[in-house]
Amino acid sequence: MISKTVIIVIVFFSTSYSQFCNNLNDNDDLDWWQTAVFYQIYPRSFMDSDGDGIGDLKGITSKLDHLKNLGVSATWLSPIFDSPQVDQGYDIRNYYEIDKDYGTMEDFKSLLEAAKELGIKIILDFVPNHTSDQHDWFLLSANRTKGYEDFYIWRDGKDGDPHSPPNNWLSEFKGSAWKWHEGRQQYYFHDFSEQQPDLNYRNPMVLEEMKKVILFWLDMGVSGFRMDAVPFLVEDATFADAPLARGYTACDIDPICLNRENILKDRDETYSIIYSFRALVDDYAKRNNLADPIVIMTEAYTTPENTVLYYGSSTDLGAHFTFNFNLLTNLPNSNFTVDDIANAINKWQVYLPKGATSNWVLGNHDNHRVASRVGQDNVDGFNMLTALLPGVMVTYNGEEIGMPDGEVTCEQGKDPAAIKNCSTFDQTSRDFERTPFQWDSSKYAGFSTSEPWLPVGSSKNWLNLAAQIDVKSHYSVYKDLITLKKNFKKRSIVDNLSIIKVNEQVLQVVRQRDEADYILLFNIGNSDQTITFYRKALDYEVVVTSITSQRSIGEKIDNLITLKAHESLILRSAELC
Repeated sequence: MISKTVIIVIVFFSTSYSQFCNNLNDNDDLDWWQTAVFYQIYPRSFMDSDGDGIGDLKGITSKLDHLKNLGVSATWLSPIFDSPQVDQGYDIRNYYEIDKDYGTMEDFKSLLEAAKELGIKIILDFVPNHTSDQHDWFLLSANRTKGYEDFYIWRDGKDGDPHSPPNNWLSEFKGSAWKWHEGRQQYYFHDFSEQQPDLNYRNPMVLEEMKKVILFWLDMGVSGFRMDAVPFLVEDATFADAPLARGYTACDIDPICLNRENILKDRDETYSIIYSFRALVDDYAKRNNLADPIVIMTEAYTTPENTVLYYGSSTDLGAHFTFNFNLLTNLPNSNFTVDDIANAINKWQVYLPKGATSNWVLGNHDNHRVASRVGQDNVDGFNMLTALLPGVMVTYNGEEIGMPDGEVTCEQGKDPAAIKNCSTFDQTSRDFERTPFQWDSSKYAGFSTSEPWLPVGSSKNWLNLAAQIDVKSHYSVYKDLITLKKNFKKRSIVDNLSIIKVNEQVLQVVRQRDEADYILLFNIGNSDQTITFYRKALDYEVVVTSITSQRSIGEKIDNLITLKAHESLILRSAELC
């Protein structure tokens, strides 16, 4: 078992810089995923092929050329399994079937085939923590069918009282995490909605059944899995009340008021489950003589020291990578600073295990879009940042064109936790970042021929993909960045990363390689800034510019430079001192 004891290194920022060496061994050829761009598709909102207002697999297949043109390596699909859609597919009724909203198994096979022809790998969103309450396993367990009695977590009420939940545990979707089941005459545990009962991983049969699911989809031809909500896989076996979090004197609805670590989440047993999944996919790849590794990536909103444990004690033990949300959670709104960005990068690098591959995430289906969080004018700068930083780049569909959040009312909303209370809907809903992809400026943004399941954002009138083709745009900048990132596919002799706070408005990132230095200059502020930037070479040239920049590709840059408000540039030098 991996110890949770870590050493914390504190890095102070000034006009000097902090420096990290990439952990990979010199001259190693990297596996496909280690420098990949993973593009997350939210199927329900990507492309509707049949006019029912819901995105589907045929719609995704019809838009694979978009991914090819971007230069992405793989796409991971939010859940497409059979589901009642209480939580938009994260409540799975049958792991072996495609949900009718998205199409058929034949549609999925066609998607796999088309993607393979274009060199794009398909990653599935795997939900191991819970199922739908309509899943056969749950129905059998509720009926106490032999072999399924404890497939889920069942408990009597406190002191035998059917009107009193077993303990004070709270759901991520607020309120008690226990639901009374009239048929079984017991409570069942649910970390999320009451229609999403948690599986019981203390029953070894559960783990074996989930492994069968993984093998089924590997046989189908998928290239890996994004594993959802992994910190919640195992709970405390004593079922004792969770203590109150610091500063709280009472707690009845919001789980933030409980100290849940090692009780409701982040237990040591959880890591062992992920390691067993990794062993399974590695063995599958070996037995089938696959040329490329099957990738496991884990979603864990937890502390950095707990997050990195999913990697395991060596690079071939745990997840290939676990999502790094530092740039997302540390910059939740437009009030960020240069220090905030630098600290988010350095904090991750400090905790990253030796030999592990890093990754950088700006957005996803659970958080406000980048343009809405950090400002439309800063979109290119942040995409430049994640492209230049070493390791995996993860992009949520729409971020390549700078899509902001859409507008959704509580009455129109579909997020199960948020629509419970319309008075807090604007603060809690995840619907805003899930509105349909804006392909063009037509009535339904080119997403569908009929009313979409969520309303199309009003920004489609001025911000859409069609308007960004063949002009200087977020889209063209993003494509340039992916082309640049492909230059980093082979390990270089020198690959050091320097994070420099030039002043209160300007961030500088230097990636030093044996063949060239690459420098990002990013002015996050509203005023022009004249700076002298760190340099090792005699001359630099511009290789990528933001849409806010008037500079030309190939333009030579002196040591003294004026950056316009929100301007960002990537420079390259081939002449090292």
